[in-house]
Amino acid sequence: MFSDAWRNYKNILCIRLDNMGDVLMSQPAMRALKHSGLGRQITLLTSSTGATIAPFIPEVDAIIPFDVPWVKTDEINGEQQLLALADELRSRRFDAAVIFTSYSQNPLPAAMLCYQAGIKAVLGYCRENPYRLISHWIPDREPLDYIVHEVQRQLQLVETVGAATSDTNLTLRVPGESRQTIRTRLAALRVGKDRPWLVLHAGVSEEKRCYPADEYISACRSLIGQGYEIVLTGSSSEQGYVNNIARRLGDGAANLAGELSISELMALIAAAPVLISNNTGPVHIAAAVGTPVVVLYAMTNPQHTPWKVSSRVLYFAVRADLRTKNRLLQAFPDVSGPQASPLAITAAVNELVRHASCEIELRY
Repeated sequence: MFSDAWRNYKNILCIRLDNMGDVLMSQPAMRALKHSGLGRQITLLTSSTGATIAPFIPEVDAIIPFDVPWVKTDEINGEQQLLALADELRSRRFDAAVIFTSYSQNPLPAAMLCYQAGIKAVLGYCRENPYRLISHWIPDREPLDYIVHEVQRQLQLVETVGAATSDTNLTLRVPGESRQTIRTRLAALRVGKDRPWLVLHAGVSEEKRCYPADEYISACRSLIGQGYEIVLTGSSSEQGYVNNIARRLGDGAANLAGELSISELMALIAAAPVLISNNTGPVHIAAAVGTPVVVLYAMTNPQHTPWKVSSRVLYFAVRADLRTKNRLLQAFPDVSGPQASPLAITAAVNELVRHASCEIELRY
């Protein structure tokens, strides 16, 4: 639709202001932008959380971390910092900007930031006409007319400016030193030496997406009884929550919560036979490193399921008091997939392990 205008743009700002998983799901679209023009440079403006994963995304040439006031965050940047950010963006002389949002997010604050920074060519979805704030406006038809996966949503956006790619996988560069660190840690814990093992990432940034700890513990006890070892992970803010799970699991679990850098977490997930997790960033890391994943999926955003990786999605309802107040987003599509339970988790893990074993046997 707009490809003629964008053909010669070299210096492109990509804006993805929410979480690590959202940045990862925008990667194929950034790849399409990067490879659809000679000498293109991609700068990513993202949250401090998103900036932790961005250095390992091959398509990103530069990162600007900033926590904006219109996205939920623990960090606070005031009006003076926001004005300074606009000045910084202006100084970098971007040819164009692409605003990546989910259908539940409003692109107009980011569009206003681009306007203040003097970026004339701006691409983005918007439900209402943004007039001069978004020069290349794609009317947002989600979720009223349809819902597509988040990766597809962003790919479809950049296709309107002539950016396409045949490689729509998620990809991360896992540093060799991080892989070695994890091998050493696992060896010291004797994980994987005598028994099968897996990773459980039980924490999540939003309470409404957190599967109950008691249910996780019940599933893990069953898996331990079947011979599995459990490696627990979590951020430093989730450490107390994960420590409680570790205490209740006893010797069957090794607790690494709060002890791993992001690159070490990536390496651990890459080494793991299976990841069990809430619908959160590590699920998308698993997709990027090819690790099968069992995801406990809160019925909130249906478009964030694991992308192009062996997976089992187990759904559970969000508590009534935690559900969104936005009436546009309250209806979750009917799902025919299995419901979450300790029994379903153990069955899903065993299915994925058997499937992986069959693939290895066929390969050799």
